[in-house]
Amino acid sequence: MTRNNSPSSRRNIVLDRRRIEGLISEGRSIIIVDDKVLKVDAWLNYHPGGDKAIRHMVGRDATDEVNALHSQEARQQMLSYQIGRIEGPWLNFIPPIQGGKFRPMRSDEEDEEEDCEVSQAEDTLSTGSNSRVPSPIFEPADTSPLSYRKGSRRLGTRSSSMTSMSSVELEKTPKMSHMDILTQKAIDLDRAKYPPLDPQTQADIVRKYRLLNEKIKAEDLYRCRYISYFIEACRYSLLFVGFLFLLHWKWYTLSAVCIGLFWHQISFTVHDAGHMGITHDFTTDTVIGVLLADFMGGLSIGWWKRSHNVHHIVTNSPEHDPDIEHIPFFAVSHRFFSNLYSTYHDKVMSYDRFAQFFIAYQNYLYYIILLFGRFNLYVQSWLFLSLGLGPRKGPAAWHRWFELSGHACFWFWFGYGVMYKSIDTNWHRFVFLMVSHMITAPLHLQITLSHFAMSTADNGPHESFPQKMLRTTMDVDCPQWLDFVHGGLQFQAIHHLFPRIPRHNLRRAQKLVQEFCTDVGIPYALYGFVDGNKEVIGHLGEVRRQMAILAECQRTIAEGGFGLGH
Repeated sequence: MTRNNSPSSRRNIVLDRRRIEGLISEGRSIIIVDDKVLKVDAWLNYHPGGDKAIRHMVGRDATDEVNALHSQEARQQMLSYQIGRIEGPWLNFIPPIQGGKFRPMRSDEEDEEEDCEVSQAEDTLSTGSNSRVPSPIFEPADTSPLSYRKGSRRLGTRSSSMTSMSSVELEKTPKMSHMDILTQKAIDLDRAKYPPLDPQTQADIVRKYRLLNEKIKAEDLYRCRYISYFIEACRYSLLFVGFLFLLHWKWYTLSAVCIGLFWHQISFTVHDAGHMGITHDFTTDTVIGVLLADFMGGLSIGWWKRSHNVHHIVTNSPEHDPDIEHIPFFAVSHRFFSNLYSTYHDKVMSYDRFAQFFIAYQNYLYYIILLFGRFNLYVQSWLFLSLGLGPRKGPAAWHRWFELSGHACFWFWFGYGVMYKSIDTNWHRFVFLMVSHMITAPLHLQITLSHFAMSTADNGPHESFPQKMLRTTMDVDCPQWLDFVHGGLQFQAIHHLFPRIPRHNLRRAQKLVQEFCTDVGIPYALYGFVDGNKEVIGHLGEVRRQMAILAECQRTIAEGGFGLGH
């Protein structure tokens, strides 16, 4: 047989599962996109969205994630990393960053000895099981149809009797710890509400999701309506001008309210720009994002991209999603009680006395802590830029220097020009600082509202992208005239399915998504604003109660009581 080593012939080589596993065991970053095998090692340090978003896709069919988050041009460029192709459906591996284990290539005889074991393991995985300890959820039992009712409690009523376990119940399962019981119970409840995780069901969901994307294209919902941004620009300008005039007149509190509202509003456009949802051009949208986020807001859009892209891929995973990793202040899952290792922050999230104190009151402190959220964004931005965590080569290499100049500009005009030169006393400076930053709290509320009360379960590597997004994200119902207040963040479930749809078109996409959910049997979580808040507070309170029960179990064991397994 004549060997053809041309690039095109190498890309057409069919790579089997065992060969791909062997490559990953050697440290290669292999992802599958549209049945093409891509080796993206060389792109890890260049990816504008950070390397971790890619690492969570290693060994997986990343077609839907890639298509959702990237432009057609970017997807075309990815073909340069193709090393082969696959035939037939692909059974996802657990990525190394998530604890997946991969066998190195061996001789045919050695591989044959493991066939039975691997076959059995893959059969288990096809049901959605995972080799790691799964993440829990806190969901009520469901005996109702697969649907969420607008403004109603989700699929039944959450109560401590449904999710809390008494010491008597714990005695009935001596081989499981309290946390094991919670985890298994939560996973079982979660799987009862959503479509099965078998390959055929999930493939059918993916097929219909891709048809939905074609409908959205046909409705021209990816096209940005620039008149909407003209109106946004007018609103931003009025707020900024109001801030300047009121500052000049020494009406410091009202001036602080105006600049806080200005920061709150421009965050929505920064979010669109970060997803290339304005012009759909990488460079243009990046410049828009940096001008607003860094120069006008003192925050880093580069940090936001690195964090937010991971959030969109591993949504609501306690070990991996930075958007729910808020220890010591909040815990949305009892898994945080076991000193979880964060793959995003590369450190253990300590469940120490400080965390125990805040979590014991987290449902009461929720709104208070959100008032200080902007200060945390400053810290995260400074760490990202000072440590050089963004790409230093490639098309995004210039971002860091552009952002650093933006921060220098921000702290000159705001820190020096406003806080030091324009305000006359230290007390007035303190009041101005706190009011201007606390007025942005609704932004943090909107972000956490869509995820904190939703599932944090690990359903294994074979759950489809659309099912996972709809399982972990809720939408908030509001009148259309209030859309400018929510800035599109009230349509988080739709946004997670189609991140590049401009936010002004998300309401139009809602009906199509609802029809899709009805068709495939996935519950579409839609709440009124008040009911959504009740869900979050109730969920935080339930996690707090679980912490108290766990502490009591540990105290009893220490005193020589129940012999629970661990």
